[in-house]
Amino acid sequence: MLQQYKSILVPIDGSFEAELAFRKAMEVAKRNKASLHILHVIDTRAFQSVSSFDSEMVEQVTQKAKETIDGYVKTAKDAGISDVESTIEYGAPKSIISEEFPKKTNIDLIMIGATGLNAVERLLIGSVTEFVTRTAKCDVLVVRTDLDNKKPEKKDD
Repeated sequence: MLQQYKSILVPIDGSFEAELAFRKAMEVAKRNKASLHILHVIDTRAFQSVSSFDSEMVEQVTQKAKETIDGYVKTAKDAGISDVESTIEYGAPKSIISEEFPKKTNIDLIMIGATGLNAVERLLIGSVTEFVTRTAKCDVLVVRTDLDNKKPEKKDD
């Protein structure tokens, strides 16, 4: 009997790696007739260093995240996935992606992009992807390749 996933989480952060994970998550969701949960976590620690905490700044970040996630939802629905949900959470991405969100929504597969951080950042703060693979209670698939299973070149921005 083949493994059948019912509820797939794909965290997105606007990175190239997250885009690869999203593309593959759509294909897995279609094959499994699974629900697709698109999650964006706004790291509130970034606002703690701002001396004059400005709620307008949070609103701007939230609005940008909403626009991004809405684009992903439209793409998934246009691809034929009927059960698509999107969520914006606030807090520490590591614990929300690996523990809190999957538990709350009965996720059985997390598809996450390989880290986009450079070696120094990984050494200092650790990779979200690495943390998720180590601590999640469900299956985790780290996506490194495109739909043809080839390592793509990063697009120039």
